[in-house]
Amino acid sequence: MSVILLPDVLRSEAYRLVRNRMAVFWSVFFVPLLFVLGGLIYHAANKGKAAELAAATRLPADLSATAPVNLLDGLGVGVGGLANGAILVFMLIGAATLYAGDYRWETWRLTSARNSRVNLLLGKVAVFKLTALATMATFLIAGLIFSLSEALIYGKSLTVDPEGFEAGQFVLLVLLAWVRIVQYAMIALLTAVVTRSLLASLFVPVVIGFAQSLLGGPGLPLLGWEPTGWQAQLLLPGLAYDTLKAVIAGAPGQPDGLALKAIVSLTLWTLAPLAAAIAWFSRQDLSKE
Repeated sequence: MSVILLPDVLRSEAYRLVRNRMAVFWSVFFVPLLFVLGGLIYHAANKGKAAELAAATRLPADLSATAPVNLLDGLGVGVGGLANGAILVFMLIGAATLYAGDYRWETWRLTSARNSRVNLLLGKVAVFKLTALATMATFLIAGLIFSLSEALIYGKSLTVDPEGFEAGQFVLLVLLAWVRIVQYAMIALLTAVVTRSLLASLFVPVVIGFAQSLLGGPGLPLLGWEPTGWQAQLLLPGLAYDTLKAVIAGAPGQPDGLALKAIVSLTLWTLAPLAAAIAWFSRQDLSKE
């Protein structure tokens, strides 16, 4: 591994991904755009229902337009959904393109001679991390547009009231969501290296995530596990993510040591697939790839 050559991989992988406009659209822009459109429909529908209720109760029609819209509330809405299921799934398109694209187009034998294999994988992971940040920033902007659309549709005024907005909590939630997105895509990285398949890189993480959601729902009582126990936290990174969100939000009644269990879970689910992928890739025959 040569640190000097790592920036070369970053530049080349970033250039290749940016040129793939479909992958960028589905990974970065689709879910935020869907959120914006859903917000417009939601506010329009609620305004219609409010007008009907006002007519039925003979209340002033503009009663709902008296309270101003705080833009910082839009940031709160956005940060709460930064690592939602839709973002995790659609970001797999970018992850699969990055991690399995060289297998799909049989270009590994052209690039592996120009840099170390560790650098090649780490460069792809680094570009995905930057892509995740871009997606998160876009979704936060979508949260602001959600608030702006409420003000526009209801005819409310806009304010930026910092009361109740905790910057430290906001930063921690953003960082946690970033870790969760990267962790989820590590399954795609390991799948790409082991199967050499772009489709498998797309669907295997979804299948594993779905199985974990089932286990985290009705499965835990059947197994006799507590959600706060080591078994559940280590086996279910999604549960660990929700646990840390609750801790950051200051939810009461958190058992001692629960945050540590969740941190260990997310760390293992991030680093273990990465280490396994690097080990497998380092011994892989790329003469025909």
